[in-house]
Amino acid sequence: MKIMITGMAGFIGMHTAKAFMDKGYEVCGIDNYNEYYDPNLKWDRAKEIDATLHNIDLLDRNQLIDFIYAENPNAVIHLAGYPGVRFSLEQPELYMANNIKATHHLIDACEMLAIDKVVYASTSSVNTGPIPFKEDPPGQAKHPYAMTKIANESMFNYSRIDSTTGLRFFTAYGPWGRPDMALFKFVDNIVHGTEIEVYNNGEMTRDFTYIDDIVDGIIIAFESMKPGENEIYNIGYGERVQLMDFVREIEKNLGREANIRYSPMHPADNKDTWSDTTKLQALGYKPKVSIEEGVAKFVEWYKSYYKVN
Repeated sequence: MKIMITGMAGFIGMHTAKAFMDKGYEVCGIDNYNEYYDPNLKWDRAKEIDATLHNIDLLDRNQLIDFIYAENPNAVIHLAGYPGVRFSLEQPELYMANNIKATHHLIDACEMLAIDKVVYASTSSVNTGPIPFKEDPPGQAKHPYAMTKIANESMFNYSRIDSTTGLRFFTAYGPWGRPDMALFKFVDNIVHGTEIEVYNNGEMTRDFTYIDDIVDGIIIAFESMKPGENEIYNIGYGERVQLMDFVREIEKNLGREANIRYSPMHPADNKDTWSDTTKLQALGYKPKVSIEEGVAKFVEWYKSYYKVN
């Protein structure tokens, strides 16, 4: 079976591509290498993937259709999109284009070329109910990023694609992570002796999910798809971690103390996130990587990639 991955040079995309290839799947993919963060990191991720990877923007509908027609994949894993809840308040038009219009182009192409199996990225940010979050219908969006992901869930639900599965990721982290993510920013700032900003005076919890567990969830959800089904799954570790415990774990691995600036709650943030993964567990999902192990692996990668002690 041949799988096409959008956003394949992204953090989750790179790890997903490698994992599917390790399982014997044929993989191809696209990425637009945008400048939301340093594109050199994406180009370096691309070097880690021994598969066809083209520089194509989903907003270029004709180029997208030509690529799918030429590669003829059996299924699509749609991970491309503009990330970042806080930046979406500053540049909402980028999210409307890259998360809604671009996804519409992908759906249109899949329908046109008879691709009947698509897994796509959603986010825990669409959840607004009581914790732990279940796979309930989305709540009221707090920021443009969540709104675009709510729209994506609706778009795939009413599409003519036979089987779709949406995955609500909970605070993914790990080696090759994005520079805008909390772990990366905290490590980078501590290494360079600059302060880290901690919102809500540190009174927050997150369901941090290591990238290997995220990818395991993607594969399990994909291989469990049945004709005619349209499903939503949470992919999280299933535990709440105090933000300050997370910071202390980083300090321990770096052997350095953070210079912390405490700030009020950011309007785009949830105070707490916590996944109920019962639905995915029924298919065999079992996250394995603890915060202690995951942070250590990220710090090891960071030091190696950026050549710091």
